[in-house]
Amino acid sequence: MSIASLIDPIPAEGGHVRFDNLDHWLQGRTLYGGASALVAYTAVIRAFPELPPLRAAQVAFVAPTAPEAELRREIVRQGRNVAQVRSEIWCEGKCTLTAFWLFGTSREANAQHPAAPVVDWPGSPEEAEPAMAGKGPAFIQHNFEIRRAQDARGPGDPVVRRWARLNDREGLDAVSELILLGDVLPPGAMRAMKRQGPISSINWSFNLLETEPATRDGWWLSENASQHADGGYSSERLRLWNADGKQVLDGMQSVAIFG
Repeated sequence: MSIASLIDPIPAEGGHVRFDNLDHWLQGRTLYGGASALVAYTAVIRAFPELPPLRAAQVAFVAPTAPEAELRREIVRQGRNVAQVRSEIWCEGKCTLTAFWLFGTSREANAQHPAAPVVDWPGSPEEAEPAMAGKGPAFIQHNFEIRRAQDARGPGDPVVRRWARLNDREGLDAVSELILLGDVLPPGAMRAMKRQGPISSINWSFNLLETEPATRDGWWLSENASQHADGGYSSERLRLWNADGKQVLDGMQSVAIFG
């Protein structure tokens, strides 16, 4: 299923929608988190096309998202510079995803502080070793190319870092691409797990550092790092850099660790 097939059915007026042939975007019994977040974001920008650039978002993955859905979105507040918008996905009468999006116009900078350069630069994606070929959930096998971006294998520091790009980016703007990519890696806590078991994203919040992010040949360096894991949950820091090592997204995520 192409990206266009995933987002084309989303109507500007919201309401009920059916997504067909979702098998390639599934993670277990639900739509992959990045894909469901993209659906919620696309519903907003199609309903309100005059919004300023996206700056930040908070996304809660409440329950499994199914092919039959209802899309809801509303502007909570629109000020002179900042608009705050809520969107939700409902399935079978229950909310399965709720998101809060912050859009803001650019102003004259009164503070300037660039993000720090990436530590332990792994080298270019073109030189990296392929990873997860023929492995992982359906959404990775059918939609993403993953390459290694760290020497660590197996247990160790709770950090997972990979180069990632979409197989098909046609029709996607760069911000939508980052939303789709942001949740692609397993949590860093995976390296600290005593035994294999299910993992599930609960929420995801992020700040966009670039309103018009760009990279080379679709490659983004993605990193998930567990800041603390205990009691069945992990607090993760998620970051994305472009192919030249410039950070474009900074985020946090809560992950449920089962097993």
